[in-house]
Amino acid sequence: MTELNAKIPAGPLAQKWSNHKAHINVVSPANKRKLDVIIVGTGLAGGSAAASLAELGYNVTTFCYQDSPRRAHSIAAQGGINAAKNYTNDNDSVYRLFYETIKGGDYRAREANVYRLAEVSNAIIDQCVAQGVPFARDYGGLLDNRSFGGALVSRTFYARGQTGQQLLLGCYGAMNRQIEKGKIKSYTRHEVLDIVIVDGKARGVIARNLVTGKIERFGAHAVVLATGGYGNVFFLSTNAMGCNGSAAWQAYKRGAMFGNPCFVQIHPTCIPVHGDQQSKLTLMSESLRNDGRVWVPKKLEDAKKLQAGTLNPNDIPDEDRDFYLERRYPAFGNLVPRDVASRAAKERCDAGFGVNNTGKAVFLDFKYAIDRLGRHVIEERYGNLFQMYEKITAVDPYHNPMMIYPAIHYSMGGLWVDYNLMTTIPGLYAIGECNFSDHGANRLGASALMQGLADGYFVLPYTIGDYLAHDIQTPKIKTNTPEFDAAEKNVTDHLRRLYDIKGTKSPDHFHKMLGHIMWDYIGMAREAEGLKKAIKLIAELKEEFYKDLRVTGEFTAMNNELEKAGRVADFIDIAHLMALDALNRNESCGGHFRLESVTEEGEAKRDDEHYQYVSVWEYKGDNKEPELHKEELVFENIQVAQRSYK
Repeated sequence: MTELNAKIPAGPLAQKWSNHKAHINVVSPANKRKLDVIIVGTGLAGGSAAASLAELGYNVTTFCYQDSPRRAHSIAAQGGINAAKNYTNDNDSVYRLFYETIKGGDYRAREANVYRLAEVSNAIIDQCVAQGVPFARDYGGLLDNRSFGGALVSRTFYARGQTGQQLLLGCYGAMNRQIEKGKIKSYTRHEVLDIVIVDGKARGVIARNLVTGKIERFGAHAVVLATGGYGNVFFLSTNAMGCNGSAAWQAYKRGAMFGNPCFVQIHPTCIPVHGDQQSKLTLMSESLRNDGRVWVPKKLEDAKKLQAGTLNPNDIPDEDRDFYLERRYPAFGNLVPRDVASRAAKERCDAGFGVNNTGKAVFLDFKYAIDRLGRHVIEERYGNLFQMYEKITAVDPYHNPMMIYPAIHYSMGGLWVDYNLMTTIPGLYAIGECNFSDHGANRLGASALMQGLADGYFVLPYTIGDYLAHDIQTPKIKTNTPEFDAAEKNVTDHLRRLYDIKGTKSPDHFHKMLGHIMWDYIGMAREAEGLKKAIKLIAELKEEFYKDLRVTGEFTAMNNELEKAGRVADFIDIAHLMALDALNRNESCGGHFRLESVTEEGEAKRDDEHYQYVSVWEYKGDNKEPELHKEELVFENIQVAQRSYK
């Protein structure tokens, strides 16, 4: 059994990171040239880590399944990135960012990691400005800020509705510089399917060339996973269709424990589902809640007319509109955290006040902001988002309110890591959304970009040196060894097993079936009986999957269906672990809403006496129950309290 050791430094919270850096091992420039690092995933976390480590002198090899690192899903992040610069002079600080992040995560995140995240946030902005990221600026020339949910100050830096894309372009440029210098070897259209362990340490990966179908081996002194989240286990989500949890799941099966798998985020501002053939959902940025007001009709008869299409929302007078977030949460209004806003929308729709033909939508209305500021200001702030909405829905949001509804968005759970971002496998690191560490049970908006770049630019480059300092005498990792032979055989045998089933149903068929189970029983509201039913249904689906899957195409060639099959097989197993974790955590916290644990006002009710811990699951074998470990969460610098945004 692996023992958990978070390796949180001693001393005052505000000094932990600086003291830790001062006392860990450092690798000299000459010795960095002897060391190889593999980075899997080239979004903001992986790309920034690759550029930083190569700049330091390490030999870096990167992998992505897209045809270019520029296509990483980080580009989809629209609204902004948080930092405690206090440019708006509204009393922001590192401590306030730390506190609001801990509170936003419903007190289920590790204090030391979250404080470090807030502490390095300002350096991220300086780094990105130096790279030429075109952040918006105010009239005086300073970088502009806007507000996001769960915060009482404006600390979100943005580039219209394209922040993720602009940040990734800066990161990609830094990567390209190192690729041209020969310090990064970039492998695109490669999917990592296994981690190779030698003498208990991560020493390489097995990857499939997605163009040729060839299985290839790569060795290194350390491996970094930056592969994002597992939200596509729900089939319909705001994630790109290729996003998957396979690399992290294979690491879990090799001994890397999994933290808080049931913690996934529901985002409140998604374009509603519009058909049963839809393959993904489109997110409308949370930044829109700065100026858009969320409402539904007060009168049930008006809602019925909206659902039937016989009433224009603009014809409903203000006195007949229920601005329910402003009514229920006057202090934060439309900028409550995502989990709170999502549940409030569901409650109104479940009560019959939904505004589209399915009854599963609420309005996000910009009429009031346009009247107050003028259309030109709204166009400058959100123009590309409005264009995107109109292209998808054929509705002009300048003249009619947007329709939104909650959808699966982000994975707060992920591979368990210590303070150094190392998993329970020595030499295997997990950064960005791939790990569990910084967001607790709910992520505040604009914190994903902050965490990814913090890990890649300002945390991993320090902490990985502490580990690699012990490897400077270790020669290049050879891949013609029994460990690599066994790992390659494991990958080939698994793919061959999937290919040879020769059933009748496609991978997408099983993925959609899994998505229905997940949304119905492990979605916005969970209860014991439903979770038990989900576990049973997932087991039945897995059995059918391995009996009736059909993979078309050639085995040793480009084969998108074989790619999907492998990912769906992993999603089914991830779903099982999520259900187990959700059933075990008999409390409500953040996005994990158990119907058995609700306050009188309908809010999430935590049980700090029994569940103030990170649930950490250890793989014990296929079709065997995993073992639960607990990392107790200790709060020494904040007072744990029932969340209130009223």
